[in-house]
Amino acid sequence: MSLVTNYKIHTNEREALGVPPLALTSEQTAELVELLKADAIIEQDYLLDLFENKINGGVDDSAYVKAAFLNDVVQGNVACGAISKVKAVEILGKMGGGFNVSPLVEALKIDGVVASSAATQLKNTILVYGSFDDVNQLAINGNAKAKEVIESWANGEWFTNQPALANEIKLTVYKIPGETNTDDLSPASEAFTRADIPLHANSMLGARMPQPLQTMDELKTKGNPLAYVGDVVGTGSSRKSGINSVQWHMGTDIEGIPNKRTGGVVIGSIIAPIFFNTAEDSGCLPLKAPVENLETGDVIVVKPYDGVIEKNGEVVSRFALQPNTITDEMRAGGRIPLIIGKGLTAKAREALGLGASDLFLIPENPADSGKGYTLAQKMVGRACGTTGIKPNVYCEPIATTVGSQDTTGHMTRDEVKELAALDFGADMVMQSFCHTAAYPKPADIKLQHTLPAFWTSRKGVILRPGDGVIHSWLNRLCLPDTVGTGGDSHTRFPIGISFPAGSGLVAFAGVTGMMPLTMPESVLVRFSGEMQEGITLRDLVNAIPYYAIKAGLLTVEKKGKKNIFDGKILEIEGLENLKCEQAFELSDASAERSAAACTVKLNKEPVAEYLASNIVLIEEMIAQGYSDSATLQRRADKMKEWLANPVLLEADADAEYSAVIEIDLNEITEPILACPNDPDDVKTLSEIHSAGLQTKIDEVFVGSCMTNIGLFRALG
Repeated sequence: MSLVTNYKIHTNEREALGVPPLALTSEQTAELVELLKADAIIEQDYLLDLFENKINGGVDDSAYVKAAFLNDVVQGNVACGAISKVKAVEILGKMGGGFNVSPLVEALKIDGVVASSAATQLKNTILVYGSFDDVNQLAINGNAKAKEVIESWANGEWFTNQPALANEIKLTVYKIPGETNTDDLSPASEAFTRADIPLHANSMLGARMPQPLQTMDELKTKGNPLAYVGDVVGTGSSRKSGINSVQWHMGTDIEGIPNKRTGGVVIGSIIAPIFFNTAEDSGCLPLKAPVENLETGDVIVVKPYDGVIEKNGEVVSRFALQPNTITDEMRAGGRIPLIIGKGLTAKAREALGLGASDLFLIPENPADSGKGYTLAQKMVGRACGTTGIKPNVYCEPIATTVGSQDTTGHMTRDEVKELAALDFGADMVMQSFCHTAAYPKPADIKLQHTLPAFWTSRKGVILRPGDGVIHSWLNRLCLPDTVGTGGDSHTRFPIGISFPAGSGLVAFAGVTGMMPLTMPESVLVRFSGEMQEGITLRDLVNAIPYYAIKAGLLTVEKKGKKNIFDGKILEIEGLENLKCEQAFELSDASAERSAAACTVKLNKEPVAEYLASNIVLIEEMIAQGYSDSATLQRRADKMKEWLANPVLLEADADAEYSAVIEIDLNEITEPILACPNDPDDVKTLSEIHSAGLQTKIDEVFVGSCMTNIGLFRALG
């Protein structure tokens, strides 16, 4: 059957599922191009719609075919009765960046309306990378249209051409009471569909609410966009797929980009920090505001600049925009586009000999107290080329180590394509196949065969199915006192510091080698005394929330929940002689505290022992043919450099913390357990017994992202 017949059948099949058809593959795009080259184009309008709206942008394989054909049209190499040269340029301009940029730059050399149109498209394109130098050289050589483009970039017209965040946003509330975790928004059982955003969005809230899709459809009949509202929103894993689902149901289409949306509003009394940041990155407006006066079906007016939410003309909730630059982020389409665009503007202004732009909001940084830095603040400071970074200061630290895992790997790949990147900028970018290796679905097997080439072509390190969990590998590739990130909420380095992120920010960090960060405050947990007989590290993990509850810094009840760790860095001292694998048991569990990150103060001896072992592992990986060998060797060499001068950063004695929790190990004489369904609900064994909460144990399963071989040896 022909492309048209097949695609119409496919469209009908997808329509039955309530979703649009998939984007065209590169093979389908090539077939479509041949149909458009015909002297007599059958179903011309339909084919043009496919060509303009059903092909991915960036550096997707199909985008390459599309851009090459359009370039041929612009240059007069082929004739197309349905697409003029100017029309071809306009279509190129909607591809977002990547393979479309070079044809647009070449079009600047053509006189008349074609060059003018190319200039217009480039003015609104920010993903240009090395092509900036090509445009700038044309301008230097006297190309007037190229000069217009450079001046436009310098003036930030890519930003000012976009509408500002509205003064008033009218919305209909869809409220999910209590806590929404990311598995509610993006079920792990449907992980194999995450790259297919519309289809995956069908599963949103399916296990949580009765008929959520029908409810949302009914609410939309009121004529307003929906606002996602909850008491606690976005806890759990770092899933950009959760934001993708929210945006699919509550956002707006992106012209020329199939099956993806932007925009949307999330309102929560508490919004988990990773989820908040992922919303920012994606162009979804996150608002931390009390929601007790909001119910499903309410029509509300959000006034971002006034910091109020109104219902029936009365103020029912108040908030403060965070960060202060978020209005710029929303105008740019998200935090990531804003960072890239601002970089382009700065580069263009430098080329023109102009000073810094005053167009954009400047992050508000608090006054320096003059006190010292915590360990985390020193680590981030070093990654920023300074001594330390104080809380609430915006910074862009170097991301030395970046990790991606298989249930989000396909999304990370798509984000890298959308960023129009053909290389990784971070020193180490690792991809694992761990979550789906045991029982892979067909989509997982396909990913296992297609992702390695994509990764290694960009000099990333690719693991093999069955190698193990992302964390156990990424930890062994880390460097002391450095900063990193990973596409899993439990990416919490035992040495250095990691700020876990959604796949969009993971892709950005991998591509650019840096990550945006508003430095969180820190909470110090200081252990003292000696571990008692029968007490394990897991008891120490649970001692942290236990002692926080005793201090009134943490509550179990969701409504009006208090959590001192939420969005902060958990810094642990007093266990300096732990092995690095043991330290990970503590840092890993900081995810359950909703902490932004974690540091563990260790002595240099266990760190040196760990790195020496890791060097042997890396060298064995190279010997066994793991790729990219040059990236692996570079990391081993840097570990050897540290071992030659083993010095670790330490917190200053006068460092400031949001809270200090003291835990005396001598007081912990019995196990501390987490009760079902809530890692904050911890009790001692005797408390469980006295409360009548005993549960008969039939089976014990040992396995999580923090297990190591020592635990299995201890079990015998």
